[in-house]
Parts: sequence; structure tokens; C-alpha cells
Amino acid sequence: MIKKIESEAKSRMEKTLEAIRHEMTTIRTGIASTALLDGIRVEYYGSMLPLNQVANIAAPEPRLLTIQPWDKKALPVIERALMSSDLGLTPSNDGHTIRLPIPQLTGERRKELAHVVRKFAEEARISIRNIRRDANEHLKKGEKRGEISEDDRRRAQDEVQKLTDEFIKQIDEVLEHKEAEIMEV
Repeated sequence: MIKKIESEAKSRMEKTLEAIRHEMTTIRTGIASTALLDGIRVEYYGSMLPLNQVANIAAPEPRLLTIQPWDKKALPVIERALMSSDLGLTPSNDGHTIRLPIPQLTGERRKELAHVVRKFAEEARISIRNIRRDANEHLKKGEKRGEISEDDRRRAQDEVQKLTDEFIKQIDEVLEHKEAEIMEV
């Protein structure tokens, strides 16, 4: 029972870490990343599809994304989706490819983004701590039911705390890396 609780907690913490890593890739830093367009959905033949399912997305230069639709008829639809998104980027279309220039960030915008990134990291830390709390509650219930001894519960809680510390450290590293990327001029 203890191993099951620990492995479930670890699995949930890994998912939280993956979520924060993904969330960080969607934040624009002034460097072109295809992950910026992950949330863009395009209406294509009556269905809302992710942009990467109707076009090839590439970052040929540090400040440029190119979107090449597989069907040229999708070009205006993709362009509309980009314009209506919250990216704040203006696409240019040459009839075959959409170019999406990524402008340099201002100092004020960098500070705002750093604040947003810190907020995401704090939410992830809270999530990790909630997972720890849930695991500890399961251990205490197991002890009350007589399935776990007090010593085993304490050892398991120590293991869960080590996991918590490890994952919070990883979240802090992700945050540190992203903040450095944002502040890089």
C-alpha cells in the first residue's frame, strides 16, 4: 500500500512538472519557437483542428516562424486564426507561406512575462504540495485502519517529502531557465 501511494504521488508530480514545462514553452520570449502556436486552432472543412495538423510549422530564424499549409486553400483561414489569437503577432502571406515575425521584447514586457512565469511556477509548487498532502492523508488513513504501522507511515511521509523537495527544485530550475531566457536581450 505504501509503494502504491508513493508511486501515485510521484506520477502526479511528474505530470505537474510536464505541465509547467509545456506552459513555459507557450510563453513568448522574443525567440521563435514552434510551441508558441500549439494553442492555435483552425477551422478546416467544418472542424476545429490544431494548426500543426493543417500546416508545417518551422522556425528557420531566431525571430521568424513560417507556416506552410498543406492545402493552399487553408492559407486565409490560418491567417485569420493567427490574427484573432492572443499572440499579438501580425502574419504576412506570400500566397504559399505565412511568415510570423517575432518582435524584440521591451523591458517592461520582459518584466511582465517574468511575473507571469513566476506565477505559473508558484501554481505548480502549490500543486506539488497538494499532492504531498493527499499522499500523507492516505498514509494516515492507512495507519488508522491498521494497514500501516506508525514507523512505516513516518518513513513513507519522509519519502513523500523527499519527492516533494525534488520536484519543487526541478520547478525552480525550469523557472530560473525561463526567466533567464526572458531577460536575455
